[in-house]
Amino acid sequence: MSYQYTAIGDSLTTGFGALPGNGFVPVYRRMAEGRLRSNVASTNLGVNGLTTSELEQRLRGSSMTREAIRAADIITLSIGGNDLIHAAKAAARQPENLSKELRISLQECKQNFAAIMSILFQLKAGTRRPFIIRIVGLYNPYPQVVGATEWVRQFNGYASQYSSRACGFASIYSEFAGNERGLLSIDHLHPNGRGYRVIAEKLDGLGYGSLN
Repeated sequence: MSYQYTAIGDSLTTGFGALPGNGFVPVYRRMAEGRLRSNVASTNLGVNGLTTSELEQRLRGSSMTREAIRAADIITLSIGGNDLIHAAKAAARQPENLSKELRISLQECKQNFAAIMSILFQLKAGTRRPFIIRIVGLYNPYPQVVGATEWVRQFNGYASQYSSRACGFASIYSEFAGNERGLLSIDHLHPNGRGYRVIAEKLDGLGYGSLN
């Protein structure tokens, strides 16, 4: 028995900031092989800079993406960070609008995320094989931006509500908070190899549900 793993999301999914093979997707795939004692083939559909609205569009309009989700036994999702980055940058240009920008962005992000999860479950509804969905929580790349921490906490709180028998939420916020220097790459935005391993370990720690 072999398993199919499809990874969707942003630059965290592509492994940006780490050496090839050191992103969380390949590391988690190897961990999954060990735990499931079986071959796990992976399809990485990560796109640098992807936002929640863009991912929703891909899930609705890209037949390749939809097929990769249908075929997957394991799905990981990393999304939301770019929504925060766009809001924080917009707010930096007009500091007096910071809370407003972040509030609007958070609301839109939640709505898009709900649509993404809905589409994922719709695509899996017709499949007989068991599957698991794993959501990668957000860390805060902008601890110095007032309001960003609360944005991340609210988003994580919302995303974690999707936890169920098939769906798990990997919380990485506390692992990164205060440890940014050791876990982020030189751009201070993306994880380094150590940071991605932390993410993979949290995903692995959620278990493999009804797959094993």
